Amino acid sequence: MDDSQIVELYLTRDESAVTYTAEKYGRRLRALALGVVQDAQTAEECENDTYMEAWESIPPHEPREYLFPFLARITRHVSLDRCRERSRLKRSAFVTELSAELEQCIPAPDDLECRLDAMALGEAINGFLFTLSKEKRTMFLRRYWYLDSISAIARRYGCSEGRVKTALFRIREALRRYLEQEGYTL
Repeated sequence: MDDSQIVELYLTRDESAVTYTAEKYGRRLRALALGVVQDAQTAEECENDTYMEAWESIPPHEPREYLFPFLARITRHVSLDRCRERSRLKRSAFVTELSAELEQCIPAPDDLECRLDAMALGEAINGFLFTLSKEKRTMFLRRYWYLDSISAIARRYGCSEGRVKTALFRIREALRRYLEQEGYTL
């Protein structure tokens, strides 16, 4: 069943939409959640929470052309929220490390101007990502969207961790320069 048909089921409030979504994307959503929460049972709970949130948010949203990215975004947010709940008093060193890496090239989210320009910033970042080779773009997304470890990315590409670290550093520097050229002050 294609994404448009699945979304149509959500819009008509047909509960089989969740079943079709799970069949088509369940494994990928669970893997995304597992990369964030590092626990299989919690990842499964995050996957189920994703279906519930999708059920509640598809009307008014109609992600016919981008159902998986829509679901992946929900899964990522649910998973990160679960991590925050688990460690309210102490922040996860892993998420903090990734945040610190990207802080150097993306404007701070507390800045009012950044909030107002969030859509434009997203488009600028997407524009930058499309200037990269497929391998570099995928490395960047695996690290900062899917929260994969450096070693997991190195295994995926059959290269050393040092090569991955260097590539990610260079990509972040290029992103910083690109955003400065687009008029973002860092």
